Amino acid sequence: MTEVQSATAQIPPSARVLQLAMSSWVAAAVSAVAELGVADVLDQGPSDVDRLAKELDVDTTNLYRLLRATADLGLFEETEGRVFALTEVGNALRSDAPDSMRNFARWVNTAAERYTWTGLADSVRTGRSVFESVHGKPVWEYMLEHPEVNALFDRAMTDTSSQVTAPAVASYDFSGFRKVVDIGGGHGQFLAAILAANPGVRGVLFDQPEVVAGAGEEFEKAGVSDRVEVAGGDFLASVPEGGDAYVVVNVLHNWEDDKAELILGGIRKAMTDDARVLLVEAVMPPDGAEALTVKLMDLNMMAHADGVQRSEAQYAELFARVGLKLSRVLPGGGLCSIVEAVRA
Repeated sequence: MTEVQSATAQIPPSARVLQLAMSSWVAAAVSAVAELGVADVLDQGPSDVDRLAKELDVDTTNLYRLLRATADLGLFEETEGRVFALTEVGNALRSDAPDSMRNFARWVNTAAERYTWTGLADSVRTGRSVFESVHGKPVWEYMLEHPEVNALFDRAMTDTSSQVTAPAVASYDFSGFRKVVDIGGGHGQFLAAILAANPGVRGVLFDQPEVVAGAGEEFEKAGVSDRVEVAGGDFLASVPEGGDAYVVVNVLHNWEDDKAELILGGIRKAMTDDARVLLVEAVMPPDGAEALTVKLMDLNMMAHADGVQRSEAQYAELFARVGLKLSRVLPGGGLCSIVEAVRA
């Protein structure tokens, strides 16, 4: 019996199903707190709900109803007089928190994300993603036509990447590389961390031109701007040549096998003979193993973009089809692992 099963063993089955079905309400409540910016105001100190509502310019009664519910989730502490204070968990919803998840919490309640999940059963029926049938166009086309949604998505992915960056960079020795190329690296958070920790390494950030246009701040903040080249392009077509390490962080899971082969094949063509391919991904465990977060991520990929969270065996097969060879899988210090490949 797993820990989750043990903890819920005394709850009647019907009540447990009710709890599970209401989980989407929990996500919506957390997202509302994030959208309103409650944690940013409470970072100044505890506040009664009247003053808080005035500062946020919202309805006092409904704000109290939201805060008392999310206090039960551990985001806040309520004391006498309807006074609320941030908890350690709620602190992660601050915009400026080092481990902020505010943008990810906002993202999960957008139409692009939430409405897609309503079609999950259809994805199982058809074997294909349902994003296009729900929203009228494929996910990447939709994002290009909705820049405000795409911008929030980018910020949400930066939030989640922050949970991966430090432990992954600390768990792998990048010091022996001359040139690290970050494929689909967004604004460069991961690459900046690598370069900051390894002064002798140079880097190339590669992503869509409109994405890398906002990358300068990360490199300046890390003090590595003089060792970075920023390049825009389409990684399904080609990638920068000459790297001896190609880092791909939480990108390959967005793509089904034929597109993943295009990405890896392009890297295989561009890399030096002794280079490494380093995928940072949440690896699906063997069948039957407990890993709810990874399995839910897999369902998200299935519904949105025909993507998949792959197992070690699936990565080995994928690599072999493009002339690469799986060399090892290393724990990344968190949810993600580092999947390393070399030329076959």
